[in-house]
Amino acid sequence: MANKDAAFGFKPTRHLSGGLIRAEEYAIANNASASIFTGQVVEAVAGGGIEAAAAGDTQQLGVFAGVFFTDPSTSKPTFKAFYPASTAAADTVASVYADPNIIFEVQHDGTGTAAMNHGGFDFVGVAGSTLSGQSTSELDTSSVTTSGGFKQIGISKDPNNSDTASANANAYVKFNTGEHVFTLTTALG
Repeated sequence: MANKDAAFGFKPTRHLSGGLIRAEEYAIANNASASIFTGQVVEAVAGGGIEAAAAGDTQQLGVFAGVFFTDPSTSKPTFKAFYPASTAAADTVASVYADPNIIFEVQHDGTGTAAMNHGGFDFVGVAGSTLSGQSTSELDTSSVTTSGGFKQIGISKDPNNSDTASANANAYVKFNTGEHVFTLTTALG
């Protein structure tokens, strides 16, 4: 039976050492121009904030998990599962799963994923739903190499993930050390 093509971004599932999965707080610049969705990869920017990451970025910080800000139209404190682009709020604080040892579940966009354990992958897709706030990011199966933003460490045990040889299989991944801002040997300048 074919796997369902329903990308859900990067979902934290466990910690590599068995520890707790915790989100950290990071600022998003006032009026940042790109929306960011839950499960989407974000990157560190100079000054300590975040923005949406693009595939191949080498300053990846983590995975977005929601945002808090004072709504500019209602002046009310607001939590959303996604950051609406160009929000004019100076107090915008994002929750980010920034620990490089968190294991995430994510869907592949192609086939042959069972044979790709320990391979490196970039991601594709930076869109999402403004209703649910969920990202549509997935692993770029065609980008398998010895590097890339993520290392596949296994196939998901989800019972709906039955055909690992077909497209859209789910896998477990962690950030590659050469792509995550906490494990890089160079700092942001």
